[in-house]
Amino acid sequence: MRIIVYGSLRRKQGNSHWMTNAQWLGDMQIEGYALYSLGHYPGVIPGEGTVYCEVYRIDATTLGELDALRTKAGEYKRQLMQTPYGSAWLYVYQRPVKGRQRIASGDWLRRDDPPSDA
Repeated sequence: MRIIVYGSLRRKQGNSHWMTNAQWLGDMQIEGYALYSLGHYPGVIPGEGTVYCEVYRIDATTLGELDALRTKAGEYKRQLMQTPYGSAWLYVYQRPVKGRQRIASGDWLRRDDPPSDA
């Protein structure tokens, strides 16, 4: 099975250790989603925009661990999406984003970059 990660689970990020047993398949962009900062990690919701992601092959144990981390309090819900690497799970944020900072670049790795004037 495969998973799409867009924030703290990406390479060299704070929660990347959860992906130790995962196989990186490649980078991609998902259209029709907006990325928001939730503090130390982000959330995506359906909306206008592009979000930069990584796709991994994972085993059932890793998926179970990620579900416990992401879905236990109803914060995220898994959604199956098509990717260039086959279908993959995406964790979609389920709570209101009012008052949260939208990351206009759609890239968690560039969240601290100043907004573009373009």
